[in-house]
Amino acid sequence: MQLTGVRIAVLFGAFAFNYFLAALLRAVVATLAPEFARELQLSAADLGLLAGVYFLGFASMQLPLGSALDRHGERRVLLVLLVFGVLGCLGFALARSFGQLVVARLMIGIGLSASLIAPMAVFVRWLPGPLQLRLNSWLLMSGSLGMVASTLPVQALLPSLGWRGLFVVVAAALVVGMAAVTLATPAQRLQHVDSEVPLGLRALLSNPAFLRALPLAFFTYGGLIAVQALWAGPWLTQVVGLDATGSARGLFLINLSMLCSFLCWGLAMPRLLRHGWPPARLIAWGWPVGALLLAAIVALGPRAGAGWLAAWCACTSVVALSQPAMAEAFAKAQAGRALTAFNLVIFLGVFACQWGVGLAIDALVASGWSRASGHRAAWALLLAGMAAAGVWFWLQPGRDRRDAAVVARG
Repeated sequence: MQLTGVRIAVLFGAFAFNYFLAALLRAVVATLAPEFARELQLSAADLGLLAGVYFLGFASMQLPLGSALDRHGERRVLLVLLVFGVLGCLGFALARSFGQLVVARLMIGIGLSASLIAPMAVFVRWLPGPLQLRLNSWLLMSGSLGMVASTLPVQALLPSLGWRGLFVVVAAALVVGMAAVTLATPAQRLQHVDSEVPLGLRALLSNPAFLRALPLAFFTYGGLIAVQALWAGPWLTQVVGLDATGSARGLFLINLSMLCSFLCWGLAMPRLLRHGWPPARLIAWGWPVGALLLAAIVALGPRAGAGWLAAWCACTSVVALSQPAMAEAFAKAQAGRALTAFNLVIFLGVFACQWGVGLAIDALVASGWSRASGHRAAWALLLAGMAAAGVWFWLQPGRDRRDAAVVARG
């Protein structure tokens, strides 16, 4: 079946709407953190666990999800999982204890676990390389739009809806998203996929592109999402000294910078590919800029407001190009499993970074540090992991050969 421009646009719109909601749900804890802390008396470690368990649910589904996508098709898998997302949102709205919130948020993570990988698997199988990179970047842009919506718009809705009502509304929106996917995606498979093509742990770890990007996915990509989706908010309130409304404005700016970054990547990638700048080369040159900015943020402390965080997020967004590049490094019949294995590393990194930062802050405060100093020290540990991952990426062999292959396929 041939996909026309209009069909591609409609299909992209349906997938993008669901990923918009997934990103809103993963980031909204940063905006709601003052509400949770006040109503439920949650510590920094509790907030880290509550935010991070979404990514634990997300990560737990990645390996079975890869086989399911390759075997059963993207539409069927996505729709089944979104049912769990709806139930998780309703459970979160009805929860009366921290334990119930954690279980409901874990279910939300499971339910939204295919919202990014399903469309990426569709793009890599059906579309040429430059268009894949463009639509992948714009899909991430729709996620950034969801994170923008999780800031000031959510803050504005809280007086009328409350955080419980907000999750009921999002559950209803997910039902609309399921209907959109059902109507926009053809019932039949668009391309036969041989799901029996093996892709075990040995095959993954023997692939130079996968092995090279593993630490970067865990620490840098995972750390970026961990900060954007949670720790940017507490940094703005507890280190910079903003109130809840000021923090929401700062988060709005941060997420808007990510939206613009992914828009620019989508526009620029086809031309960059033609001029010999594939994703791996861009990542190799781009990650040090983000590392230097994060070092400046830690050093500046209270003077590093939302503008600094926005600049760091925008520069570090180059690591998102690793996802389509990873799909290109494997056979098309292995695309779903390769992407989900890579996503597993990313979201385990998010969970570890979100909870780890919270644990570090609580431990330092308990030992006599101020809360602001605890945040700075925890972020310095995160920076150390990112720097080590970047050096590993630099030192791994095979870059030129892989880059040339990606450019040729583009």
